[in-house]
Amino acid sequence: MKQKNVLLIVVDQWRGDTLPMVGHPVVKTPNIEALAAEGVTFARHYTQAVPCGPGRASLLTGQYMMNHRAVQNTIPLDARHTNIALEVRKAGYDPALVGYTTTTPDPRVTAAQDPRFKVLGADMEGWRPVGSWGNKMEAYFSWVASEGFAMPDNPWDIWLPKGLDAGDVGATGKPSQIPAELSDTVWFTDRGLDYMRGAENKPWFLHLGYYRPHPPFSAPAPYHDMYDPALCPPPVRAATVENEFDQHPLLRFYVENIQRKNFFQNGEGLASQMSEVEVRQMRATYYGLMTEIDDQLGRVFDYLKQSGQWDNTLIVLTSDHGEQLGDHHLLGKIGYFDESYHIPMVVRDPNVAANGSRGTLVQNFSETVDTMPTVLEWLGQPIPRSCDGSSLLPFLHEGAAPSDWRTEVHYEFDFRNVFYSKPEASLGLEMDECALAVIQDEDFKYVHFAALPPLFFDLEKDPEQMKNQAANPAYAELMLKYTQKMLSWRMLNADRTLTGYAASPDGLLSRQ
Repeated sequence: MKQKNVLLIVVDQWRGDTLPMVGHPVVKTPNIEALAAEGVTFARHYTQAVPCGPGRASLLTGQYMMNHRAVQNTIPLDARHTNIALEVRKAGYDPALVGYTTTTPDPRVTAAQDPRFKVLGADMEGWRPVGSWGNKMEAYFSWVASEGFAMPDNPWDIWLPKGLDAGDVGATGKPSQIPAELSDTVWFTDRGLDYMRGAENKPWFLHLGYYRPHPPFSAPAPYHDMYDPALCPPPVRAATVENEFDQHPLLRFYVENIQRKNFFQNGEGLASQMSEVEVRQMRATYYGLMTEIDDQLGRVFDYLKQSGQWDNTLIVLTSDHGEQLGDHHLLGKIGYFDESYHIPMVVRDPNVAANGSRGTLVQNFSETVDTMPTVLEWLGQPIPRSCDGSSLLPFLHEGAAPSDWRTEVHYEFDFRNVFYSKPEASLGLEMDECALAVIQDEDFKYVHFAALPPLFFDLEKDPEQMKNQAANPAYAELMLKYTQKMLSWRMLNADRTLTGYAASPDGLLSRQ
């Protein structure tokens, strides 16, 4: 292999169950399917935290949220943590960033007047931005204007439905005002291709980020009506909103507070009030945004093949988190349901060592913290002791899980007040009490709250997680078992950056 390139594709808010390879009945992504045919798809892949900032921190540092502690959007990431960009620099790469990392800098080493504290999330240290979203999408909006499009006073209104009528509120089958050739998905792709063309004579590392299928849920023609809403799966939810939120106080808070305007430029009212017809229409649009990304990835893959780089580029496709998409009367990425945490993961290794696993579907649990160790091992770089994940390369090179591979997944959510959501007073909690942690395996799911009642689900009998068994005496012994397993997990994975070093009469010892 003349040079080793890495293409890390990170889409935003893409549910793990919405790919043809894992059995979705509607979504069409032929280019991603072709990638999966040459790689390995991890069907049970989970992010460690939501929303964007915490999820991306786990993805890019290889750490569980309990260790990196960037617990919400707007919460700073400790400057002491390494990340995948800093690590690949040690191998001589100048890692490039297209998109964003939603990272708030450490205020102990950053002046309070720094403008990065006025936006939802800046770029993580170590990356060289070559197609940055900017502080408030200025770079993209400027490009759209430079292409001759008449920008509205509020740039975000480019995602309003075209031909908006008085009755058009929320989910609609109309296309967005911005045409497909000027979409943000095209802009990100162009920036990625610009970088790769300029770097093709040297080893390169590119984080190619996409904003979609993140809201606003508005797609340009022809993607807006590519899918028939009637054929889209209906939402998984209780018969009534009241039945839904009776499950837990946190669920009630979100059911009663999530606004449609956060997901549609023309949204009004509560997300939980959406009818099944509206949810199906929203899903059709969401799927259209996915196919738009797939079309643009086709351009990227074609370029790699035409330029002779396909056979020396590791490609990893994943997401930061999922999307409730109307399930449990919710929109967004919140709480404790699988829809928010289950994400896609496809890895295509060009090495001949991976030939025996091409096109396989892995059912073992995997986690977003596994991404960084996978890439570093492929590059022949040491994996920092601070990483909580494990390399996925054995699945590609040996076609099977290591004997000690995990049998469960863990994820966390912190619901403290941020400027756009304030649950603390409603729930009667202090800031640091607003936390939950989940342990989930094939059979059961336990949700532990710092200061609220727990949840326990029997996944065999109740895969849709409608009935909380935490107060059922028949499950008391099992719940204790899972509580103990969660405690062991936290103890085994507590921050160990320096715990492999020790002083001795012979000097410094290292057990890395």
